[in-house]
Amino acid sequence: MGNPPRGLVKSILLRLIGGFIVIAALLLIPAGTLWYWQGWLYLGVLFIPMFFVLVFLVRHDPALLVRRMRLREKEAEQKRIITLSTGVFLACIILPGLDFRLGWSQVPVWLVLAADIMVFAGYLIFFITLRENSYASRIIEVENGQQVISTGPYAQVRHPMYTGVLLMFLFTPLALGSYVALIMFPPLLVTIILRIHNEEDVLARDLPGYSEYCTKTRYRLVPGIW
Repeated sequence: MGNPPRGLVKSILLRLIGGFIVIAALLLIPAGTLWYWQGWLYLGVLFIPMFFVLVFLVRHDPALLVRRMRLREKEAEQKRIITLSTGVFLACIILPGLDFRLGWSQVPVWLVLAADIMVFAGYLIFFITLRENSYASRIIEVENGQQVISTGPYAQVRHPMYTGVLLMFLFTPLALGSYVALIMFPPLLVTIILRIHNEEDVLARDLPGYSEYCTKTRYRLVPGIW
C-alpha cells in the first residue's frame, strides 16, 4: 500500500467521466434516442463497479493505476494490433445502437439481464487479476524487479485478464439487445490472440522465469482448450 501520486485521483476521475461520456455517446447517438434502456443498464454494469475498483486501487495499489494509465505502446507490432482492436471495439459498441434504432433484433429481457450478469462476471475476473498482479500494465512492458506471477487466476491460465475481457465482450451485444453485433466477437478474438502471441514473445525475452512458467501453466485463455 502506498500514497497515491499527486494528481492521480484527479486524472482518474477525469478519465472515468470522459470514458462514460464517450461510451454513452457511442451507444445513444446510433440508437437515436435517450430511451435505450439496454444501453443505460450496460453503462451501469460497466461503470459502477469500475468506480469502486478505482477507489480500491487508489487506496491499496496506486502504482498499478499509474501503470494502467500508460497508453503508448513500445512494441511496433502491438501498435498495429491496438489500431485494429480499436476499430473492432468501436463496432461492438456502435452496432447495438443501430440495431435498436432499426429494430433488427428482438432480444428478450431475461437474456439481456443474464448477459449483463456475465459482463459483470467478466469484469470481476479482470479485477481479481489486477489484485493478483500489480504489474498488469495496459501496455506490453517489463519493469525492473518484475517477477512472474503464477498464483491465483495465473495458476489456471497465463492471461486471465484477457479471459475476463473476452467474457465481457462475448456478452456485450446481448446485454445491449443485439444479435447482429455478435458478428464482431470473432474479429475481437483474433486481435486478442495476436496480442497474446506478441506479448508472450516479449515476456519470454525480457522477464526471467516466464518460459518456465509457460511450461507449467499450459493454457493461455481457457483451461483445457487454449
